[in-house]
Amino acid sequence: MCNVKSGSETYAKLYPEFSSDGVLRLGNLVPDFSADTTMGPMKSFHEWIEGKWAILFSHPADFTPVCTTEIGRLALKYKDLQKKGVKLATLSADPVESHNKWLEDVVAHCENNVTIDFPIIADPTREISVKYGMLDPNNLDLENLPLTIRAVFIIGPDKKLKLSLNYPASVGRNMDEIVRCVDALQLSAKHSVATPANWPYNHDSIGKKGWAFLLPTVTPEDAKTHFPDHHSCKVPSGVDYLRLTDVSKLNLSS
Repeated sequence: MCNVKSGSETYAKLYPEFSSDGVLRLGNLVPDFSADTTMGPMKSFHEWIEGKWAILFSHPADFTPVCTTEIGRLALKYKDLQKKGVKLATLSADPVESHNKWLEDVVAHCENNVTIDFPIIADPTREISVKYGMLDPNNLDLENLPLTIRAVFIIGPDKKLKLSLNYPASVGRNMDEIVRCVDALQLSAKHSVATPANWPYNHDSIGKKGWAFLLPTVTPEDAKTHFPDHHSCKVPSGVDYLRLTDVSKLNLSS
C-alpha cells in the first residue's frame, strides 16, 4: 500500500462505505451473497475475494449473442488478470445447468482455443442482480429478458466497489478497456496517482506520455517528499493542481 500520508488512503475515505438509500455506489462495501456456480457452490462472495482484487461481470441470460463473445474474450484475458492478482467471476440470470450447456457454445464460437477457468454464477431468481442495483426490484419476477443485467464491477481487496460500468445488450464490452481500468485502479491505490484521459497515451505533446496526476488530496509537502520530480502544468488560473509524475519511475512492484 502507498506510504503517502495524504494519498490513496485519505482519498478513499472521501467515499462513504455505505449508502443511505441502499443503492450500491462507488466506495461502498459490495453486498455479500452465496450462490451455485459452474465451479461448485460459492458459500460467500466476500470469502471468495480473499483480499484480492476482483471483477464481477454480469449477463442477462445464457445463449445471448453478444455475451457469448464476451465470455470468450474474457477467457483470453484471464491469465493476464491472474498475474495482476485479480479474481474473475461472471454472473448470468440462469441456472448452472444452462450455463454449462452455454459454455460449450462459447468455446466453439471463440476463434481462439480457450477454456473457461473462472466461475459463472447462477442467479435464476435475480436476487443478486437486485442487490447490485442491476435490476429494479419491481421487475424481479417478470419473465422478460432482464437487459439491465449487463454490468462490470471492479472490487478492491477491501471488498469496496472501485469502478462500475453499465452496457446495453447491443454493445459488446471491450476487454482491453477493462484491463486498462484494473491497471489504473491498482496504480492509483499503490502510488496515490490518478490517470488522465486516454492514459497511457496522454500528454505526449509535452513529452510526458503515460505520466499520471498526483491525487488531489496529496499535500504540497507530500508531493515534494514522495514525488520530487513531479511536473506542474501551467494554466491560466494559476492553481497548482495539474501535477504530473513519471509512472515509469514509480516502484510498480511494491
